[in-house]
Amino acid sequence: MNTANNKSDLTPQESQKKAAAEKAVDYIKSGMILGLGTGSTFVYALNKIAHLINKGELKNIAGIPTSKETEKLAVELGVPLTTLSEQPEIDLTIDGADEVDNNLNLIKGGGGALLREKIIAQASNRNIIIVDESKLSENLGQKWAVPVEIIPFAFEVENKFLQSIGAVTKLRREKNGEIYITDEGNYIIDANFGIIDNPTNLAVMLESRAGIVEHGLFIDTTALLIVSTVNGIKEIKR
Repeated sequence: MNTANNKSDLTPQESQKKAAAEKAVDYIKSGMILGLGTGSTFVYALNKIAHLINKGELKNIAGIPTSKETEKLAVELGVPLTTLSEQPEIDLTIDGADEVDNNLNLIKGGGGALLREKIIAQASNRNIIIVDESKLSENLGQKWAVPVEIIPFAFEVENKFLQSIGAVTKLRREKNGEIYITDEGNYIIDANFGIIDNPTNLAVMLESRAGIVEHGLFIDTTALLIVSTVNGIKEIKR
């Protein structure tokens, strides 16, 4: 899906998402290894990256996608790809977020790619997060449940654990009602904790469970947040 729309074709929110994404692309330099995010906001960045490569303004770029969806689109657009095996150190990753708090902590995983997204974020020298202003909150959990990726074998056990620590849980399903399966073959439980006073403590609790593969709390990974608002672009550094 190529969403390189004219600005006049976009809703105000989509225009904001496009503006934030294209601003982030300004930080890419020729020769970089890039982490390629997942989601509707990142698609605008990927289209811009492909455009600059095709014009010859970006050279010797190679991307590592965070999902099969992004990989497919990158191939369609002609963006060269590599792997973590070939390039274990990433210069820059651009990705979106579902919710961002005042400390630049994130909830991610609405698109189901949280495991690969976190692996790539941790392998990156710098992470730029791109959002429109609707994604901002004082505290995580105001607007979004925490996606928790679960090994299918452990679903019942971990679902009960999440409920025991205060979450209202929902197994993620496809539109046709079938259980959603991640790129790595796991389930996702969307765990609504309400407002999360201490996301670091919650992350530690989730990471202590063997059946939980990963969670959507991204703590201290964001170097730069680019927010598009009705009044223009804001850049917030950690």
